[in-house]
Amino acid sequence: MAYVAIADRDHEHELHDPHTFITKYVWSQDHKVIAIQYSLTAIFVGVIALLLSGMMRLQLAFPDSFSFIAPQDYYQFVTIHGMIMVIYLLTALFLGGFGNYLIPLMCGSRDMVFPFMNMLSYWVYLLSVIILLTSFFVPGGPTGAGWTLYPPQAVMQGTPGSSWGIILMLVSLGVFIVAFTMGGLNYVTTVLQARCKGMTLMRMPLSVWGIFIATILGLLAFPALLVSAIMMTLDATIGTSFFMPAVLEAGMQNDHEGGSPILFQHLFWFFGHPEVYIVALPAFGLVSDILACHARKNIFGYRQMVWAIVAIGGLSFIVWAHHMYVSGMDPYFGFFFATTTLIIAVPTAIKVYNWVLTLYEGDIHLRVPMLFCIGFIFTFIHGGLTGLFLGNVVVDLPLSDTYFVVGHFHMVMGVSPVLVVFAAIYHWYPKITGKMYNETMGKWHFWFTFLGAYSIYLPMHYLGILGVPRRYFSYGPTEFIPESAQAMNVGITYSALFVAAAQILFFVNMFMSLRGKKSDPNPWGATTLEWRTPQHPPKHGNWGPSLPTVYRWAYDYSVPGAAKDFISQDEPAAPGAEGFDPEHPNG
Repeated sequence: MAYVAIADRDHEHELHDPHTFITKYVWSQDHKVIAIQYSLTAIFVGVIALLLSGMMRLQLAFPDSFSFIAPQDYYQFVTIHGMIMVIYLLTALFLGGFGNYLIPLMCGSRDMVFPFMNMLSYWVYLLSVIILLTSFFVPGGPTGAGWTLYPPQAVMQGTPGSSWGIILMLVSLGVFIVAFTMGGLNYVTTVLQARCKGMTLMRMPLSVWGIFIATILGLLAFPALLVSAIMMTLDATIGTSFFMPAVLEAGMQNDHEGGSPILFQHLFWFFGHPEVYIVALPAFGLVSDILACHARKNIFGYRQMVWAIVAIGGLSFIVWAHHMYVSGMDPYFGFFFATTTLIIAVPTAIKVYNWVLTLYEGDIHLRVPMLFCIGFIFTFIHGGLTGLFLGNVVVDLPLSDTYFVVGHFHMVMGVSPVLVVFAAIYHWYPKITGKMYNETMGKWHFWFTFLGAYSIYLPMHYLGILGVPRRYFSYGPTEFIPESAQAMNVGITYSALFVAAAQILFFVNMFMSLRGKKSDPNPWGATTLEWRTPQHPPKHGNWGPSLPTVYRWAYDYSVPGAAKDFISQDEPAAPGAEGFDPEHPNG
């Protein structure tokens, strides 16, 4: 459903509108419908991952109490939970969900530049999810090699799912990368080629910048995962030796020779660390826009924020081996990767400082989106500080493979981005649905989630310092682990189950609100273009007969001399209330 270049020819525009239920809601080429399809699918598999984590916690707190959780089941749960959360939930939700919905609206375009390919990207993503979930129903079940899928363990007998399970996992990842590539090319091309008149790069909202740079990272990093998945699939099926060395397997010499498991680790983490920022950069952008809106204040240091996003993206490709300190690397390499890890903390810290300075002396409205954003800042700072410990070789060696790593990783890559997901859903829910949610229920959801998450992951850091190892099905009587550690495990499990149950509030609120009161077209008084569409929620084509024209940057809040406390991007400059524009800083 390509759109004609001349936007004010109504009869030609109408000609391309979907006319049936199937073309409007199923095989839809409307970026907004595709975004909702991505989001609902990602949330569905995320709930599955949440249930798996609950069963893992039950086993750790009450070992040998549940007959349906055998050792092989536990390791399969660990693997599928981790892979879903990092790849199939967060990556798909931030880029396929928020990226699809916001880029055309925030850039003032009618749709993605390749609508048909955009539709295909969702259905290929759905296929990858189906392949992944199919592994629960094949002989041996899904792979239990851990979410990092390290060889030779991943394809050796004795590892759960070492036949069908690992192959389906690798095929699913390959299909997912195809889906991401189709979507990613759309996002990048739309940002570069389909912005409306006046929307220069330095007038784009930071949400678009974060999604744009994260997509470029994905297009450069995912090929490393794709080739490693293909190579390991060949090792597992036809006996090649890319990663599989000659080892004894069940007392017998295997058929492999000369493979390098370390090569897989390099390929995986060359993807794996940029993946942290493929998730983090969109979160940074979304938080920036929500903070500025609900603090009624322009974002502090917009150009610094843009260049920090770009710098983080570039530096993310030269820090990957800090995940591999225990692999026996040369000390000089360890020094290099420890140094680059500390360097990448600088632009990340700049963003944190700018968020805090945006809040300073702002007219802060503690609505639900703002609460989740402030919770994100606290959590991200905490997770970043513990990351400084793990980025140091000498400190990382004893802490590696302990619960300290689990606590750090979940604070940075679990709790922090999920808080942003909730903030963004609450913030843009009125735009997407045309309805307003229950504010009180949303605040209860925040406090249960935020405090509950801290009661889960803060104690894990202490367990890690005690030396409690991660990825163990059961510890049994162990001299170096005190009894208090097991008591703490029980407490963590109760907290985890409580937080999981608290998410029911979110789903009830979202579904009930679909039949609730209508929202204003711009309930928050936001400045960005998506709140200026002629219809609410926006219809197919977004802008009616003509595209908007942008006159200013995205953060004109509380401008002196203005008639109200914000000026939208498509409002021409008024005498005495011009605001600040990075494109014309002296104008």
